[in-house]
Amino acid sequence: MRPHLFLAPALLASVPLLAMAQSTCNSDGQPQPRVLYERFISADCDSCWASAPAHVPSASTLVVDWIVPGRLGDDAPLAAAATRDALERLQTLQRPVGPQATDTAIHDVSPPAQATGRLRVTRGPAVNDYVSNGIHLTRRERAARQSDATPPSYQFTLLLVEHIPAGTEGSPVARQLVRNALFGTWSPSAARPAPAGQLRWMEDRPMRIPEGAQTERLGVVGWLQDDSGAVVAAAQSQCRETRP
Repeated sequence: MRPHLFLAPALLASVPLLAMAQSTCNSDGQPQPRVLYERFISADCDSCWASAPAHVPSASTLVVDWIVPGRLGDDAPLAAAATRDALERLQTLQRPVGPQATDTAIHDVSPPAQATGRLRVTRGPAVNDYVSNGIHLTRRERAARQSDATPPSYQFTLLLVEHIPAGTEGSPVARQLVRNALFGTWSPSAARPAPAGQLRWMEDRPMRIPEGAQTERLGVVGWLQDDSGAVVAAAQSQCRETRP
C-alpha cells in the first residue's frame, strides 16, 4: 500500500487552499544548523521510504529528503512526490543520477563565528496553488568587501519542504520532503545597500505547491555554498499558525 502522502490529491481537490489554515514562516531566532543531510530516495523504492535511514542525524542537523525520479517513471510507487530538481541536485553533487535505492550527502556547515553573514529564509501564506518564498543574506559591507582580489560569489539553494511527522505517511522517521526548489548564484555585484553599513543579497520567488502537499505542513529551508562547494551558511523556518 502506498503512503497516504501520495494519495492526497484526490482528498484535497475539493478544499480551496485559501480556506486552509495559513502560517507565516521564517528562520528568525533559530540556531544555524551545523550539519546538512540530504537524503535521496529512488521513486521506485517504496520500501526505502518505509525504512529508517542508516544515518541518525543530531538535533543540530538540517535534514531534507529528495524523491528522485525512477526507471519506472509515472508507475513508480513514489512517482507523485518525485521531482526533477532532485536529479539536478545530484548532478551538482557529482553523484550518480537516479540512485537505485538511497543515497545520503552530508555537509558540514561553517561555524557561526566563521559565517559568511546572516542568512534568512521566509515563507508567506498560500494563495491559490502558489506560495511566496525568500532567501536573504545580510553582511556588513566591510566584511563583504575584504581585501579579496576577487570578491566571492555564492550558490544558493532554496527549498519548499513538507514536514512529515514520524509515524505518518508510511515513514517511521520525521522527514522534510522537498516539494519545490530554486537554485541560483549571487555575484558580488548583485548586493544591495542596506542600513547600518550592510550589504544584502535577496531572492524572492513564488513557488507552485504540488498536488498532494498539505499546505499547513509546508516550510522553507536554504543554504549557501562558496565557489569550492563548501556550505557556508544554512537556515530553516519555524512556522506559526495563523487564521485566514
